[in-house]
Amino acid sequence: MNKFNLNSLIRENILNLDPYISARTEHHQEKNSIFLDANENSFGSPLSFLNSYNRYPDPLQKELRKKISSFKNISPSKIFLGNGSDEIIDLVYRIFSRPEIDNVIIFPPTYGMYEVSGKIHGVDIIKIFLIEESYQLNLDKIEKIMNPHSKIIFICSPNNPTGNDLKREDIEKITKKFTGIVVLDEAYIDFSNQKSLSMEIDKYPNLIILQTLSKSWGLAGARIGIAIASEAIIQWMNKVKHPYNISMLSQEIAIKALENRDLFFFHLKNILAEREYMQESLKKIPIIQKVYPSSANFLLAKINFSSKNLYQYLMTKKIIVRDRSKIILCDNCLRITVGTHEENEYLINQIQKYSIQKIKK
Repeated sequence: MNKFNLNSLIRENILNLDPYISARTEHHQEKNSIFLDANENSFGSPLSFLNSYNRYPDPLQKELRKKISSFKNISPSKIFLGNGSDEIIDLVYRIFSRPEIDNVIIFPPTYGMYEVSGKIHGVDIIKIFLIEESYQLNLDKIEKIMNPHSKIIFICSPNNPTGNDLKREDIEKITKKFTGIVVLDEAYIDFSNQKSLSMEIDKYPNLIILQTLSKSWGLAGARIGIAIASEAIIQWMNKVKHPYNISMLSQEIAIKALENRDLFFFHLKNILAEREYMQESLKKIPIIQKVYPSSANFLLAKINFSSKNLYQYLMTKKIIVRDRSKIILCDNCLRITVGTHEENEYLINQIQKYSIQKIKK
C-alpha cells in the first residue's frame, strides 16, 4: 500500500474551513417540535397538499442513506449523497485540487464532466488515452506521467461512452500505487457482471466510488448521486457541500423507490435482455461496422458511413441518439441507449431502412 496521507491532499483553505452550520444540522427535525429557528414560513405552502415542504430538508439525508446502506451493505457513515454525481465531482475538485498548481489525470474517451469541472476549477487536465480498440487503461503511460502535483485520477468503469468494463486488476494497481485520490465512477455498475469495488472500500483509503440512482434505478430526474469512501473523506464532503443539497421531494422519491426492489430487479432484467437483442440486431445491419461489448445500459456502434448522417436521419424519425464521432477513438460512432422493446424495434427498423438506402446508392 502506498504512503497515503489524506490531510496532505486537502487544500489549505479547506483544512482551515469553519463549515456553515444550518439550522437543521444543529437541531434535528423531530415531530411535535415548534420550529422557530430557520426563518421558514410557519403557515405552510400555497400548495395545501405539500404542507411539510415549508420546512428545509434533512441536510444529511439520514433516512435515505440508511435505505441505501441496507441495499448496498455499506455503513451510512461511508456514504455521501450529492445533487447528482456532478456535485460530487465538483466537491472532489474543491477539496483536493489547487487551481493553477495541481493536475488531474483522466482517460479519454470518458465522461466529459471530469474535464469540464477541472477547467472550471482551473486545474490542469492530463489526458492518457485508453488503448485503441480494447478501450483499456495504459498502465505504463499512467505510471510514467504521475507526478507530485497529480492529486486526482478519474476512472469510469463501465466506461462512458464505450460501455466496457475496465480491468479490475488494473484499477486496483493504480489505486495502490497512486498517492492521491482515485475516483472510480461506477454509474453503470448494476448492468455489469463485474462486482463493485465498494465492498472493499476499507482496503483503499484513497478511493472514492461514485454510484447513482439515475441509471438502473430510473431516477435521473431526482438527481441522487452517491459517493462511497472512508469516513474521513465523507466528513470532508459534508463540511464543504451546500447545506441543503438534496430536496425533500427527491429524498422521499428515492426512499419510495428503494422500498420497491422487486420492480428494480424486474426492470434491470428487461434492460439486460433488450441490450442483448439490440447487440445481435445491430450486428446484422450492413452499415454497422462494429458493436462494441457493453456492460452498461447503452451500446457504442461504429458506422461504415458518416455517423453524423445516420444521427440526423434518425432525428427525422423522432429517434434521438448521441453522435460521439468528435470524441477521440470514437470516429463515426453512435451511442445508443437501451430503450423499451417497442422503441428498440423501431430503431432497428429505421437503421435497416437507412442501410438499404445507402447500399442502393
